Amino acid sequence: MHRATKIVATIGPASSTPDVLLKMIHAGLDVVRLNFSHGTADDHRQRAETVRECARQAGREVAIMADLQGPKIRVGKFENGKTTLEPGQPFILDAECELGNDERVGLDYKDLPRDLKPGDVLLLNDGLIVLDVARVIGSEIHTIVKVGGDLSNNKGINRQGGGLTAPALTAKDMEDIRTAMSLAVDFVAVSFPKNATDMEMARQLANIAGAPYGVKPKMIAKIERAEAIPALQEILDSSDGIMVARGDLAVEVGNAAVPALQKRMIRMARESNKLVITATQMMESMIHAPVPTRAEVSDVANAVLDGTDAVMLSAESAAGKYPVQTIETMAAICVEAEKSEHSELDKDFLDRTFTRIDQSIAMGALFTAYHLGAKAIVALTESGSTALWMSRHWTHVPIFALTPRVGSERAMSLYRNVTPLHLDTSSDRDTALQQAIEVVVSKGYAARGDMVVLTVGEPMGQPGGTNTLKIVRVGDVL
Repeated sequence: MHRATKIVATIGPASSTPDVLLKMIHAGLDVVRLNFSHGTADDHRQRAETVRECARQAGREVAIMADLQGPKIRVGKFENGKTTLEPGQPFILDAECELGNDERVGLDYKDLPRDLKPGDVLLLNDGLIVLDVARVIGSEIHTIVKVGGDLSNNKGINRQGGGLTAPALTAKDMEDIRTAMSLAVDFVAVSFPKNATDMEMARQLANIAGAPYGVKPKMIAKIERAEAIPALQEILDSSDGIMVARGDLAVEVGNAAVPALQKRMIRMARESNKLVITATQMMESMIHAPVPTRAEVSDVANAVLDGTDAVMLSAESAAGKYPVQTIETMAAICVEAEKSEHSELDKDFLDRTFTRIDQSIAMGALFTAYHLGAKAIVALTESGSTALWMSRHWTHVPIFALTPRVGSERAMSLYRNVTPLHLDTSSDRDTALQQAIEVVVSKGYAARGDMVVLTVGEPMGQPGGTNTLKIVRVGDVL
């Protein structure tokens, strides 16, 4: 069964062996996420090599995403590993404290006192603990516990409503970008960007670090700061895609605001011809259980119906008991949700103007395939741009993007409704088109007599050169 929505999965201790990873790829894994918040450069290098080898064995390309840690706004360590906070008690966050106790704890982010004032609300450990700021004295933030609980080493800190000044790219992130480029990753996810400048800086660093390896990754902005919401369009314009990172975002803006923001972000990304990944706690219960909750099934299905390019697994696949089953289950939910998805292609095209020939051909192919009832759209593409434009609209007609470039093939692993395939395109157009049809037929996606819509550029081999649309029946002479 053709699945349009892609699956991103984090690999970690539960999923780093070749045996498990190969099963995950066969189950439907499209993009592997390397979480640079954990592990060493050697760990990531070993995992990247395993991914490439398993993908080779599976006979298809799997993309790799390096997810940067971003600024660590966390409490320090405690003498006894944790403390228990009671509502109403005073508690001090002290930037100069070495080891915490029942009265105070240190801070990884030493500039936090400068960002705060009396009346601010701090949310610790993903919002499970709430502190009201009473006053700030030098390096000390004096608070009153509003919602208590156990607070252990290195738990995260958010300011309700956002406003912390920590830069999106730390010294560790810059070093991690260099490591990621040496691994030839396909995507870099930037944590906590506030504006376009953060993304432009990350892209520049990645391009410079990737130049010796011939790598130019696509940049994904993780939307998890309150300040990123009003700057969403400029962040989209400076990125290749965004991630709806619902964990930290929910802590800053409140849980109730996230579902509507998710729909808005997905819509804006698609309208801007950008990618979008929906992430955080999608199948959280499957860390420990072999089946998801009904609420998790609905969550994944709703992200699909919103039009997300991909759904993402974090701890479920990195540290959970059932990484393979989780991907199988998520894939099945995506397929069922897509069956009921309504296409509004004609409405999408109202009041649209196209200034580029290749984009016009892409839209013409979509429109033609949709109304003729074609079995497939086949795009011969160098860069993947034609496939990206097509993937921004839902038609129930699968798109097959054939490219001679491995980098383009991997990047298109994240494009909704696009199946990337490798084709060493001939310089002769008709030979290349015939080869393209043969590939699609051999994969079982079309049979003799089926209608297929083809797009190609002449002369062959020029990125952005798609200028021809052809409609054929399989079996006819081209």
